[in-house]
Amino acid sequence: MYAASARFFTTLTESYTPITEVTLFRTDGRVETLDIIGGSVPVDRSQACRRTCTVTVPDPALIPRTAADKLSVYGAQLRIARGVQAGAYRELVPVGVFRLDGIEGDVDTGPVSLTGQSLECIIADDRFVTPYRATGTAIGAITALIVRSIPDAVVVSRVADAAIGPRTWDIEANPWEAVRELGAVVGAEVYCDAAGQFVIAALPDLLTTPPAWTVAAGERGVYVSAKRGMASRGVHNGVLARGESAETGTAPVAKLVVDSDPGSPTRWGGPFGRRPAFISSSALTTEAACEAAASLRLKQLMAPNATANLRSLANPALEAGDIIRVVYPSGPPDLVQAAAFGIDLGVNAGDFEVQAISAKEGT
Repeated sequence: MYAASARFFTTLTESYTPITEVTLFRTDGRVETLDIIGGSVPVDRSQACRRTCTVTVPDPALIPRTAADKLSVYGAQLRIARGVQAGAYRELVPVGVFRLDGIEGDVDTGPVSLTGQSLECIIADDRFVTPYRATGTAIGAITALIVRSIPDAVVVSRVADAAIGPRTWDIEANPWEAVRELGAVVGAEVYCDAAGQFVIAALPDLLTTPPAWTVAAGERGVYVSAKRGMASRGVHNGVLARGESAETGTAPVAKLVVDSDPGSPTRWGGPFGRRPAFISSSALTTEAACEAAASLRLKQLMAPNATANLRSLANPALEAGDIIRVVYPSGPPDLVQAAAFGIDLGVNAGDFEVQAISAKEGT
């Protein structure tokens, strides 16, 4: 959750005017605040690019017609913020920094649609043209891959670093997939957050992480409705992580991590059975690193077995992966984890749907 003020979250439950600020940073140094008439920012932690955007503007002058115009928008960035205004009080939170990928509209009358992806796309598109070798530590190797494509990138690590075995990627390999593989060595996901920073962090644990937000029914609550479900397709209850480096002659290492919770419906060896998944990387050189990588992957693969789709008053400060406490009109509360949602950039506050996973009842 973005660290907005307490008043911001209180205002979300009251009458306010939603406000949006979209700033275009052209590659020639020009900075423009755009007048917009609509748009959205979908957020999905399962995607390589966690955030995308569509922004609608009325002015057709943004459509590039000359070579100079095209040059100024290729590689341009959009910074988008969304917030609240109530009387003299006004507060915005960032909802994404995006590479501008498309501009399309009626050249005479508009409107014009701008589309973009969060900054992971810059690294993913910068494919290796020679074999790329990573050594040293996981955080150091991740940072090197990111600044290779974005020299002024801000990289924030919230996990302990660990040594990696030498790992070489072939020509044409995707550097962002390399970043994600190295993140797994320290049990972390890597993503670009709403402020445009690259974050290396463990997936929050449903049972130990305090809720970032409460969606409650009743007076001054933000709850609108909810649906619950479950599915076993694509769910695994064990992960075997393996590592071996022929280059260093390190002995093979491996670690099997399983769902061992006696009360879990997906318990390893219980009615759900044994459904292992497998990962391997030469970057994994110790059993501890294998355990960290397997634990992260197990969280990801177990989570979809329980789902909850929430409809609540919109909260632009939410981040995918945040733990949400849901207090229903009746029945026990739940803890869920935000997986995907969309932030409307229009003039109405309204509500939004949060697709959640890892539902835990009675919490």
